[in-house]
Amino acid sequence: MSESAPVITIDGPSGSGKGTLSRRLARKLGWHYLDSGALYRLLGMEVSRRQIPLEDTAALVEAARALDIRFEDDAADEPRVFLQGEDVSNELRSEQTGKMASKLAAIPEVRAALMQRQRDFRQPPGLVADGRDMGSVVFPDAELKLFLTASLEERANRRYKQLKEKGFDISIDDLFREISARDERDASRAVSPLRPADDAVVVDCSDMSIEQMVACAVDRAAEKGLVG
Repeated sequence: MSESAPVITIDGPSGSGKGTLSRRLARKLGWHYLDSGALYRLLGMEVSRRQIPLEDTAALVEAARALDIRFEDDAADEPRVFLQGEDVSNELRSEQTGKMASKLAAIPEVRAALMQRQRDFRQPPGLVADGRDMGSVVFPDAELKLFLTASLEERANRRYKQLKEKGFDISIDDLFREISARDERDASRAVSPLRPADDAVVVDCSDMSIEQMVACAVDRAAEKGLVG
């Protein structure tokens, strides 16, 4: 890990827009990008495929350390994610995968196994990292920490539109319940619960467009001297 490289962390609950904001901000700054949630989702897919019981901590840790993953942008500048050489970008965003990722994230040994892999993304000229504990646990010395919030209704609608665009057949009511349950799991887990870091800037983006969110983030980065 290059500790001299600056880091901007963007945390928040599912559907808050942190992924889209982080990708666009990283592209605008010319920095690296870490989708920490994707690591847990990829592990969730691997665990499901190999039918590893959640009680088998040793096997879960082995799987986390051995993950063969790759992130790329396609011709349309959309993010693509590969697991063991297979493009799993669409499957990665399913609610079933998200549910498994949330369960794995509550296991201390799994979080520890993935910690260094996340920190290895910190390279010059800088890193934008999105997740749920990027500012509070993974990069506590980050130069700028943002924590996005939005109403449950708004987040469910955003996820619904996102999944529909990717061809998933899902009920908005089911999605609302899934996100609500995930919020509860993430906020109440004993290890790295979902909450803003003490020095994070909390941004309610319920009524903000992605362009407004990017502008807000750039302004905050400029205040920290991170934008030339």
